[in-house]
Amino acid sequence: MIRNIFRILLGLFLIFAGTGHLSFARYEFEAQVPSFVPMNADLVVLLSGVVEILMGLALIFVRKYRVQVGLFIALFFVLVFPGNIAQYVHHRDAFGLNTDTLRLIRLFFQPVLILWVLWATNVLRSPAGRSH
Repeated sequence: MIRNIFRILLGLFLIFAGTGHLSFARYEFEAQVPSFVPMNADLVVLLSGVVEILMGLALIFVRKYRVQVGLFIALFFVLVFPGNIAQYVHHRDAFGLNTDTLRLIRLFFQPVLILWVLWATNVLRSPAGRSH
């Protein structure tokens, strides 16, 4: 039950973040696109927003492939981590992260997101929780 609540909360968070990519926080998300990405930063933000909305919906509603959805989202969180690093290294203000200390603290939240999705989708299971 608690796992499902946290899975749904993360799904809603992804839908909210994806919506932000497409609208109210679009400029803020551009601050996280590293300069080495060979695409227009605005296009990256728009595409990642669509992906985040789809991931959020899948996390909430797709039961049959829940483990695969969890693995995909964890991989996504790993792939966008360089954006968080770029925001810190280049001192880019976004989302109220206007000091190096706050940007550094944000870096430590990414592994939490990865573990959260792996746990909430049963990728990380205790041996007692596995079905035989």
